[in-house]
Amino acid sequence: MRVQVVIIGAGPSGLLLAHLLRRSGVETAVLERRQRGHVLARIRAGVLEWGTVETLREAGLGARMEREGHVHEGTYFSARNRGFRIPLAVLAGRPVMVYGQTEVTKDLYVAHDDAGTLIVDGAEGVTIHEAGGAAPFVTYVKDGVGRRIDADFVVGCDGFHGVSRRTIPATVLKEYERVYPFGWLGVLSESKPVSGELIYAQHERGFALCSMRNEGLSRYYVQVPAGEEPEAWPDARFWSELRRRIPAEAAEALETGRVIEKSVAPLRSYVAEPMRWGRLFLVGDAAHIVPPTGAKGLNLAVSDVRYLHEALAAFYRDRDETGIEGYSARALARIWKAVRFSWSLTTMLHRFPEQTAFDLRMQEAELDWLEGSEAAQRALAENYVGLPY
Repeated sequence: MRVQVVIIGAGPSGLLLAHLLRRSGVETAVLERRQRGHVLARIRAGVLEWGTVETLREAGLGARMEREGHVHEGTYFSARNRGFRIPLAVLAGRPVMVYGQTEVTKDLYVAHDDAGTLIVDGAEGVTIHEAGGAAPFVTYVKDGVGRRIDADFVVGCDGFHGVSRRTIPATVLKEYERVYPFGWLGVLSESKPVSGELIYAQHERGFALCSMRNEGLSRYYVQVPAGEEPEAWPDARFWSELRRRIPAEAAEALETGRVIEKSVAPLRSYVAEPMRWGRLFLVGDAAHIVPPTGAKGLNLAVSDVRYLHEALAAFYRDRDETGIEGYSARALARIWKAVRFSWSLTTMLHRFPEQTAFDLRMQEAELDWLEGSEAAQRALAENYVGLPY
């Protein structure tokens, strides 16, 4: 069979791109290695930049988000168990929305089911052919049968471990990486959130974060050493450690509940360049990974999708290749700024094994400056709510 664009990966970036292209009259097929149930079971971040919110609204995907999402006009930072608030909406002119990535993916699947988009689950052995030429195609195996899709373009939305980035020749691809010596132990708890806004806590025992999914579902994290296993953290140990690291008033108010998910996420900063090779484009985690500290992963994927949708729509509407030629440079300019912001927050808020007494005092001084400087808070707020597209 033949379509105009083959998209590899049915996560939120792949599904959103397919949705936007369909609305622009571009025919797509989406290939996903996993079954839908597995995709929808992934627990991911839930802080949406306002540009992401507006993108979903413009795409006709905002109805449930408007009903169930939570607008946050500020966020809290703490050090040594004492916190202060940064008024995001006042300083940056826009808030953020707390709405889980899983919920965004559900909304996208509903839209595609209604539209009849071709989404192939259980596509094994996906291989990209002739991406550097004028006639790319993708082969895969479904139910034991080999299949082929020809296309004008191939888009890799298949994540850090996917096949798309590995298709770009090593002589072309440049990779930049920082692996952090710790991870985040996260729990999803059936309990009332401890705060109406997120709390980022720096502590001598390590970083902690208090977040939420809805009024009865909370998401909490504590920094743990790299390689730590969730089994080393019984619920009682987790709650005790979280209380030690967050502001005193939050620790007193914390309500525990049944833990329905517990996992450890490693942290890394990673960028691959370029994000286009011939007729192949990279989107989202296939090209870049950021620590979750800045809540930029999904939001960067959405900005990639916006840029690529504009480029492909212009190509098919006007035969204008300007956007296609400039996609990688345009996306990377925004990506590197977000990578810098996520790296900066991670460095400021976490304990590193090699830190000296001087390093620790520098962290304390930076947080003290952030608390007392409107200019510092404004810079953080502008980055946190999302830089312009």
